[in-house]
Amino acid sequence: MTNTAPVIEIRDLHKSYGALEVLKGVDITAPAGHVVSLIGSSGSGKSTLLRCANLLEDSQQGDVIFCGEPVKWKGSGAGRHPGDHAQMIRIRTNLSMVFQQFNLWAHMTILQNVMEAPVTVLKRDKAEVEAAARKYLDKVGIGDKCDAYPAQLSGGQQQRAAIARALCMEPKALLFDEPTSALDPELEQEVVKVIKDLAAEGRTMIIVTHDMRLAGDVSDHVVFLHQGKIEEEGPPETLFGQPKTERLRGFLSATVS
Repeated sequence: MTNTAPVIEIRDLHKSYGALEVLKGVDITAPAGHVVSLIGSSGSGKSTLLRCANLLEDSQQGDVIFCGEPVKWKGSGAGRHPGDHAQMIRIRTNLSMVFQQFNLWAHMTILQNVMEAPVTVLKRDKAEVEAAARKYLDKVGIGDKCDAYPAQLSGGQQQRAAIARALCMEPKALLFDEPTSALDPELEQEVVKVIKDLAAEGRTMIIVTHDMRLAGDVSDHVVFLHQGKIEEEGPPETLFGQPKTERLRGFLSATVS
């Protein structure tokens, strides 16, 4: 296994919920240091794809490969699930997910929220984790909110706390699921700035977003999903500047208008 392997590679991924086929054979590669954005209408399979990459959802067919290491599966079709629990935990802890709704624990301070997983899941030294947590909260611009509770923060601050929490796991990649869609426009910009800074640092990220400007600004590669398939993909300047398919042209004109 070499370090040149992509951080995340997905090949021919299929995912159904009962009779509803959500992903119909999707391939995605996120090389180290690259940002891949997934765009498309609601119901196109973007968030499902992200959850399958993080093994939060079981897929029925196809490969999920993390840093050159394929996920081991047990069973087939609807009964397929990861076959090696230790591998699943290791992969999951290396792919930090940032959700649309922040998912912070209401009864813990912001500092405790950021420290919880590294201490309890990774069994890291508490003093070390606290120093890292404070550093990441500073990095996202809310170092002064360590002792506040989530309910005392704005939505933008809560989402930045969630990003600090993801960073504190020291993951190989960050997965963002519509990180700005629950926010007012002015709060959205706080979070966009943090994501842009992370991209400029060369962090590996997959971002599901409805924000075409964000996708255009930070991505190395953009994937347009339509009804569970990749309709078009490429560098942002090509995808947004010279869309080839009628569907992508229609989608972009609807999102811009």
